Amino acid sequence: MRREFEGKVVLVTGGASGIGRGIVEAFAAEGAKVAFSYLTSEADAHAIAAKTSSVAIKSDLTQPDAAKTLVSKVKTKLGPVEVLVVNTGGLIRRASVLECDLSLWNEALNLNLTSAFLSCQAVLPDMLAAKRGVIIIISSLAAHNGGGFKAAHYGAAKGGLLTFTKALAREVGPEGIRVNGVAPGLIATRFHDIHTSPESRRASVAQTPLQREGTPADVAGAVLYLASDRASFLAAETIEVNGGMGLF
Repeated sequence: MRREFEGKVVLVTGGASGIGRGIVEAFAAEGAKVAFSYLTSEADAHAIAAKTSSVAIKSDLTQPDAAKTLVSKVKTKLGPVEVLVVNTGGLIRRASVLECDLSLWNEALNLNLTSAFLSCQAVLPDMLAAKRGVIIIISSLAAHNGGGFKAAHYGAAKGGLLTFTKALAREVGPEGIRVNGVAPGLIATRFHDIHTSPESRRASVAQTPLQREGTPADVAGAVLYLASDRASFLAAETIEVNGGMGLF
């Protein structure tokens, strides 16, 4: 039986761990030719590349030309990118608005929002030439609720991704390129192991209708759907993967 993404070239930014790793594994299981970027998780990157027969490329996507170089390397190794999943991002550290200096603010925007802009910009020439392509931008529940405790800088950056998703979808949709997003809620990853206390996690689960944390596979399922032909009439949408937490 033919797998849905057999032979398709997929690039996942920030694919060495957590949600990104789940997305890499899901596309690889569907037969895609997968490449992913990483920056600091070198051991994890090599492990997942070996496990999934994917291509790991070290890249700091906050740098002006890094995304173009990344996409060029993927094109050389696998072919033009047909599906881009923009996943690079992070909280960096918690800080109140008063504690957040301009350096942290800019770092949060560069890591989460500017890197997404540069990554999309880098794949668009080949997608526009082919008159087809899929871009999926990973945002966060924080884009809707402002983020958790002392995370306004992160929430603002993720909120920018929601608007960018809509703007890009409107711009390139007429050229055959579908742009959508996924906004995860509390997903059991290293992100929350580092930045969220066990007490806060338990409180969030208690407020979630499905009464559990999500998994990277939960997010990957939404990404695969958006990348598939079953979502061929979806554009400018962001799917909330949060177990119902967004109701509150």
